Amino acid sequence: MKIALDVDGVLADVIQSWLNYSNSIRQKIQKHEITDWNFWKKFEINRYDFYSELSSCWKNWTSIPPTEKNLALVTKNLSDIAQVDIVTARERSTDSFVKKWLEHYNISYDNYVSVIDGPMKADLDYDVFIDDSPLNAFKFLKNKKNVILYSQPWNQHIVEKNIHRISNLSEAIIKLN
Repeated sequence: MKIALDVDGVLADVIQSWLNYSNSIRQKIQKHEITDWNFWKKFEINRYDFYSELSSCWKNWTSIPPTEKNLALVTKNLSDIAQVDIVTARERSTDSFVKKWLEHYNISYDNYVSVIDGPMKADLDYDVFIDDSPLNAFKFLKNKKNVILYSQPWNQHIVEKNIHRISNLSEAIIKLN
């Protein structure tokens, strides 16, 4: 079995770092208020500014917290049952920072795969995708892939019988066994 494991929103809570920055220059936003994938529209934030700021957060990768405690142990346990590849969508310029973050938190994985756009992940050869993006989840389903959706405020509206929802990565191990 081959698992594609996402970084932003699944392993790394990069949105929290972005919120810390954004809240210092514009109206305050709380994480629970980010209720859809393109939330920046609701808050009248330019899309390109948002993505540029998000990429900049990775340049200060030490400020990005993990989404949960014990990720090193959980990813090791996941790697014990399958091949686990980090599959992430991002600007290539941030790959080195992400790899440093993964090493710092002792995340177990076999390969690092970076694509330009999230939905492109669905074209890759993986049996299971663990992701937080609703857009990616629907593309995975369309391509007849198994989807495990990591719960975040921006994907709570997704109710689909073929999408398995988890609130922590340990639940993925249970679902995959």
